Amino acid sequence: MKTVFITGASTGLGKAAAQLFQHNGWKVIATMRNPEAGADLSALENVTVLPLDVTRPEQIKSTVKKALESGDIDVVFNNAGYGLLGPLEALTDEQIVRQLNTNLLGVIRVTQEFIPYFREKGRGTFISTTSIGGLITFPLNSIYHATKWALEGWSESMAFELNKLGIEIKTVSPGGIKTDFVSRSLDSASSPAYEEMLGTLFSRMEGMMDAASTPEQIAEVVYEAATDGKQKLRYVAGEDAKALYAQRLELGDEAFREQLGKQFI
Repeated sequence: MKTVFITGASTGLGKAAAQLFQHNGWKVIATMRNPEAGADLSALENVTVLPLDVTRPEQIKSTVKKALESGDIDVVFNNAGYGLLGPLEALTDEQIVRQLNTNLLGVIRVTQEFIPYFREKGRGTFISTTSIGGLITFPLNSIYHATKWALEGWSESMAFELNKLGIEIKTVSPGGIKTDFVSRSLDSASSPAYEEMLGTLFSRMEGMMDAASTPEQIAEVVYEAATDGKQKLRYVAGEDAKALYAQRLELGDEAFREQLGKQFI
């Protein structure tokens, strides 16, 4: 029986992935900031819920240590993250640092903590939730995109050093997901100079949610990445994400940016 370690497993994609892996006969270590939110997961057979706030380096160390003491781990799914929307000049330094700590440094630190274990074992897989926002950009999401593009580049570089050791590293890049992301996992800021642009962006985003995937559909892609045995780096997930990414590749960077700008600004 294989084991997957998941961050950000209390809701949305993380929870759907935990349920899918458990359903398919895996042991699951589901981590989240508030373990009480995972009561329904912990009630499932072979699911262990542990506390983990990925912005706390010492808790990362202690939780990973506890997880490894419980038995072998085969896959680490770095899923914890949230969105930050708004013009850069309106964002506080606290908002920027929190976004970087959660979406980028949290992934790097969790991965770093597991590498020695996977290296000694000679195998293991890291999967990180990035976003279609790690391959293309939308207006007024600059810091969010900074973290997601960073994860894509970091993962691509890490593949060189890990693949030789028998360790896989992969990214899953979803488009829209039908969750409570906007109400629960979105921070924002604004200023009067950008109100019209923000209004247009929100209306366009709402329209795009009709084509969004369910968490369960994206979880299937995560499971595929964990089990297909392929040395494949990037998994674009969801029909909306696939269409946007294909459009960018077809049109080229500048023409795609011009077209997207006309839609959103």
